[in-house]
Amino acid sequence: MLSAVKRMTELELSGKRVVIREDLNAPIKDGQITSDKRLRAALRTIQFAVERDARVILLSHLGRPAEGASDRAFSLEPVADRLSQLLTSPVMFVKDWLGGIEVEPGSVALCENVRFETGEKANDEVLARRMAALCEIFVMDAFATAHRSQASTCGIARYAPVACAGPLLIRELDALSKVLENPARPLVAVIGGAKVSSKLSVLSALAGKVDQLIVGGGIANTLLAATGIDVGRSLIEPGRLDYCKSLLAGKFGAASIPLPTDVVVANGLERDTHGTIKLTRDLTNDDMIFDIGPETAAGYCDYIDRAGTILWNGPMGVFEHPEFVHGTRRMAEAIAAGKAFSVAGGGDTLAAVEQFGVGEAISYISTGGGAFLDFIEGKELPAVAVLKERA
Repeated sequence: MLSAVKRMTELELSGKRVVIREDLNAPIKDGQITSDKRLRAALRTIQFAVERDARVILLSHLGRPAEGASDRAFSLEPVADRLSQLLTSPVMFVKDWLGGIEVEPGSVALCENVRFETGEKANDEVLARRMAALCEIFVMDAFATAHRSQASTCGIARYAPVACAGPLLIRELDALSKVLENPARPLVAVIGGAKVSSKLSVLSALAGKVDQLIVGGGIANTLLAATGIDVGRSLIEPGRLDYCKSLLAGKFGAASIPLPTDVVVANGLERDTHGTIKLTRDLTNDDMIFDIGPETAAGYCDYIDRAGTILWNGPMGVFEHPEFVHGTRRMAEAIAAGKAFSVAGGGDTLAAVEQFGVGEAISYISTGGGAFLDFIEGKELPAVAVLKERA
């Protein structure tokens, strides 16, 4: 896959108008950015282009505004201010940009939220062509939006004079390909989260690729219920019990799927709630599972310690609550301490990585959510497909 696309790092950029699609969708509160992780992830690409005297024009979305109208709450202006600080040079913020932008060589301009433009989500051809007219080279560097067929991700790539992949996108694809195409064995996937339905295709795909499929959260609860265990009032999906039975029976692949043998239960998620550790066979119909127990965590950690490659997406429980943090913390620390090549991705996963301070010890942290899951599932990402066509 990686050899089939042009790379920004291999092109002559000096003096060229280079439009770079980044994911600068940072959380903003009261006009201030509360986390600049996505901005920092994009810095290497931006700095590479600046150092080669490109006329850099950045595109990104922010949040989910109503399309076709500007909304100050979703303006990228605070992002331009923070990028100026990170780059230690001014980033010009441009509200009305579709008619063209004058950018000096070695300088950077950030355009207002692409989702303010009618036709962005529908990948409107007229809008895409207007975006493409801004540049001589288009760089797709936003892996997190590569699964979306939109004007600023796919349409512009189709109509720009040259379309290529940026360093961040290349690193993402390289890391995920290393996990899924030729991994060091054993390959262990750690998959958590609330619902089986949100990761149904991913679970099915991984069952045929990994050696162990470790589960937590509501996904584990539904799998436990599928084996006949009474999980009480725990979050499950009754409509997915037959699927879970098929998954456990090996219909989708031969991966071993160890299930929790003990869990942490409580009556609710109030701040003063205290959790109780119970064996899964001792659960009652009043119990609510909010975390895996220490015995289960120890068993899961054994798999992680022996792994050659680890893929992590989703928490083991409600880790935001101090009573139910331990399972996810144990997984995070075990993955960080291991010798395996590890990739973590997904919003809750990244929040856990940050909370437990293990980011430096994980081999690669993906910036993608939906794109991360689609890639794991084996889907071709639309934006990458266009880059391959244009190579």
